[in-house]
Amino acid sequence: MKTRQLGKTGPVVSAFGLGAMGMSDMYGPSDRAESLATFDAAVEAGMTLIDTGDFYGMGHNEMLIGEALKSHKRDRLVISVKTGALRDPNGAFLGYDARPAALKNFVAYSLKRLGVDHIDIYRPARLDPNVPIEDTVGAIAEMVQAGYVRHIGLSEMGAETIRKAAKVAPIVDLQIEYSLVSRGVEKDILPTLRELGIGMTAYGVLSRGLISGHWTKQRSENVGRDFRAHSPRFQGDNLDANLKLVQALGAVAQEKGVTTAQAAIAWVASRGDDIVPLIGARRRDRLTEALGALEVNLTPTDLAAIEAAVPSEAVAGARYAEAMMNHLDSER
Repeated sequence: MKTRQLGKTGPVVSAFGLGAMGMSDMYGPSDRAESLATFDAAVEAGMTLIDTGDFYGMGHNEMLIGEALKSHKRDRLVISVKTGALRDPNGAFLGYDARPAALKNFVAYSLKRLGVDHIDIYRPARLDPNVPIEDTVGAIAEMVQAGYVRHIGLSEMGAETIRKAAKVAPIVDLQIEYSLVSRGVEKDILPTLRELGIGMTAYGVLSRGLISGHWTKQRSENVGRDFRAHSPRFQGDNLDANLKLVQALGAVAQEKGVTTAQAAIAWVASRGDDIVPLIGARRRDRLTEALGALEVNLTPTDLAAIEAAVPSEAVAGARYAEAMMNHLDSER
């Protein structure tokens, strides 16, 4: 497994990380046994970065990972936890709480559910509009000093907020959506990260499966309680337009001798050694396909063909529904 360092002060991790959210939440029912088998396969393949959130399945994801960790050497893995999102018993999001006292409470529960004595990277999932980012990062820095956390990360923060946070304590990475169809980070955020020596963990590299080559209009009509049932990019005319982009990407991928998903993931990985794509696989076959992107070498000609097939502004629809977009400091 190839490796990359998260920022100038962060840990060295596998070139791809495992995003575990879908094993517990957001994409409909998941298979526990298959989830655990997928985790095992990821670690056996050399993946060391494991990404979760304390609100994924209201703690279920952390408990699942805690169970999976019993079969592996903890010190070989880098566990990243997002925190702060509030949810009700039905799973609805109620906002964010990044007060220092709340974060210290949340980390205590995460340590218990994961069954570990420290979390490698701890990050607020979103900017809490009621709490200065300096206070949030300062509280996590105190937990670093106490030994409960090793490194501090951010998630979906804008350039100005990133600068404020970096003045308080070292930030190793920003977790943010980045894909062929979500390229807003390239304008201000990515240059800021590089100026400050902060890495990026990129989620949504397949835009929640939209550009994987496996999504169809029929699947969109039968997603039920799946998060994508409310995602603008999966709706009506937007979906029709976006699937045409995927078809064009698929033609380029076929010419290259790779799958559509592999081309999309390899494109993200090609953006720089400071970027680590997160692979949100729930099944071993999808994991295997995604890991195949590690061996895809995209030439300048390949990159030009991919970007011609999927121009940066061509996607139809926002990446979240309006209510969730309003919580993104990165979009302001």
